[in-house]
Amino acid sequence: MNLEKKYPPGSVRTLLDTPLLTPPTRTALKERLVISEAPAGDFFDNHQRATLRAVCARLFGPPAFDFEEGPDLAQNLEDRLATGNGDGWRYNALPPDGQAHRQGLAAIDETAQALFGATFVALEPAQQAEVLRAVQQGNPPGQGWQAFGASRYFEELLAELVEYYYSDPRSQEEIGYTGMADGRGWSRIGPDELEDWEPRPLPAATPALDETWTLSPEPPAAEKLPPAEPLPPMRRYALDEEVDAVVIGTGAGGSPLLARLAGAGLKVVALEAGKFWEPGRDFATDERAQAKLFWTDERLSAGADPVAFGNNNSGVGVGGSTLHYTAYTPRPQPDDLRLYSTQGVGVDWPLGYEDLEPYFDELEAFLGISGPSPYPWGPTRKRAYPLPPLPLNGAARLMQKGCAALGLRTSPAANAALSAPYYRPGLGWRRACTNRGFCQAGCSVGAKASMDVTFVPVALRAGAEIRPESFVTSFEQDERGRLSGVVYTRQGQTERQHCRAVFLCAGAVETPRLLLLNNLALGSGQVGRNFMAHTGVQVWGQFDEDIRPYKGIPGGLISEDTHRPARADFAGGYLLQSIGVMPVTYVSQLARGQGLWGDNLRQHMRGYNHTAGINILGECLPQPENYLELSDELDGRGLPKPRIHFTQGENERRLTEHATRLMTDIWREAGAHEPWVFPRNAHTIGTCRMGNQAAEAVVNRDGQSFEVPNLYIVDNSIFPSALSANPALTIMALSLRTADRFLERVRLGEK
Repeated sequence: MNLEKKYPPGSVRTLLDTPLLTPPTRTALKERLVISEAPAGDFFDNHQRATLRAVCARLFGPPAFDFEEGPDLAQNLEDRLATGNGDGWRYNALPPDGQAHRQGLAAIDETAQALFGATFVALEPAQQAEVLRAVQQGNPPGQGWQAFGASRYFEELLAELVEYYYSDPRSQEEIGYTGMADGRGWSRIGPDELEDWEPRPLPAATPALDETWTLSPEPPAAEKLPPAEPLPPMRRYALDEEVDAVVIGTGAGGSPLLARLAGAGLKVVALEAGKFWEPGRDFATDERAQAKLFWTDERLSAGADPVAFGNNNSGVGVGGSTLHYTAYTPRPQPDDLRLYSTQGVGVDWPLGYEDLEPYFDELEAFLGISGPSPYPWGPTRKRAYPLPPLPLNGAARLMQKGCAALGLRTSPAANAALSAPYYRPGLGWRRACTNRGFCQAGCSVGAKASMDVTFVPVALRAGAEIRPESFVTSFEQDERGRLSGVVYTRQGQTERQHCRAVFLCAGAVETPRLLLLNNLALGSGQVGRNFMAHTGVQVWGQFDEDIRPYKGIPGGLISEDTHRPARADFAGGYLLQSIGVMPVTYVSQLARGQGLWGDNLRQHMRGYNHTAGINILGECLPQPENYLELSDELDGRGLPKPRIHFTQGENERRLTEHATRLMTDIWREAGAHEPWVFPRNAHTIGTCRMGNQAAEAVVNRDGQSFEVPNLYIVDNSIFPSALSANPALTIMALSLRTADRFLERVRLGEK
């Protein structure tokens, strides 16, 4: 069924001058509408540039509606290459980014010559389309493709260009997207529920160009809360002063223990590679502008199932990946921690659910988790969630409908976003969620419990120092092999902070990379080994209902009825969740997963407002063949780039097939038209596992290195198994537990 809709022109451009947009969002979008007078970047030669422009024209067709000039996709790409910026990863099979594009464009020309005897630019549109189809299918003629895969290159080129196209406000008008209206938020978020001012599709018989859209009355202003108590000036420690601890990274692993240690009176310095953002000032409701929250130092992705990095799983800035996590905070179940004992595969954790349960209780109260009480799965909880669940958006209600038809239980999910204003001592009031739906690219109102609005303020009030834009490169050791200092670069200068202990909380890629770079704690042979990424296949569909998938908390509904499915031919299990999605994220997945371009792409995207998704978060078994190593290729700092090898095992494939069949059935019962599957893996896990023996693990159950006694690792790298639950809450629990165990040793006078 064709759900293509036509929307009135001018909707986004009208919104730009209203209070419905916050200043950061307005600025980001207006800048994108300005036609650049600057000459094209100087990365390509004239012939390459002409070829790229012709490719763009064929992939997207003529501009839509009332603008003669569409977004300049070719210049966007060339400007990006000229600055050396990237998106955080590339397929290991492809050459470096700039080289790949130069060679790829030359090879497209070679294919055009081989098929039609002329350059790509000189071909008729139908011939150009045939050339691009041959490249996409991976079998084009031409010697230029011998060096790298044609289909992989086409995928990368298409995915980047569609992101440029659909981040342009005029293209967003074409699909009826007004999710950038972040000034007030949304109160009507269910299927076929629209705010009075939202643009409606035009009647099918009405030509779009003859219509004009004007703004209806605005919704009421958001609630007023007492202003937060200002933070005192941050304490500063001298570089030659020996502090009690240096914490590397300020995400879910670093920030809770930073607050705990500072609260106990210790002198603590945190080093963060990214910036210290002010959400209300710096965060736009615009995916392209918010790419600054993602780790974009390039990682090389290898193996049969290479994992996407960057915006898929890695963050940068004070708050780390919690700046862009979707705030989904289910607890693991007890048998997740005993995978070998209960399933005969993988490994058991060196601690049990009972060791983490008090910290889950504490975290849910402190963060202000919104969730159902009672929760239908897992052990009975000692205390209820502090806030009721967030309202269900369109995708959640459709999943609820489809699961009910199949006899599957569902529940509103636990989310670290406030369903009501919430007060905590030391933090003050935080605003309730406005249903902005932009959790995966930064919360601008502080409703989402990212570390920058929760543990970081507590740490600063207690006397911790945070040094942003400080990239750690090495360590200093004393004659006993203990760490005595951390070396990092800040503002182009090398600095050293003396310390008594180091807490490494940089994530499952940067943590092992730093250890490998420094030949530190490598005796077990486990550093970099057993890389895991949750099975996370998604099923998408378009529905008769008007969904507006940019509204509401993205993961509103959950089912854990598949935690240990009956008669399964795989170990472990998975949870199901509904998913909303922003347009650029969706079209990038559509390009990679379905390979759509031209009229097919734009027709599909005109049904964006009718789109909803469902996905899993499933077990991934540890395998030593999945690992991280240092490559021979250097990054902009002169350090070896990490290369991550990942191939799904038979267990992951069977689990994914089981989930795909079930989710497709759910979506058909909910009324989806032509559901399609997007294979993916989510989160970075493993690479520095914890255990009971030095011969088989990097750290013990308290996160303490077996080889370097004053080195602690506290992040998802120490997970022995992946867990069939999102990792953030467990990382935070481990962080608080490690801090408490460390403080106990300090009180006992242990060194």
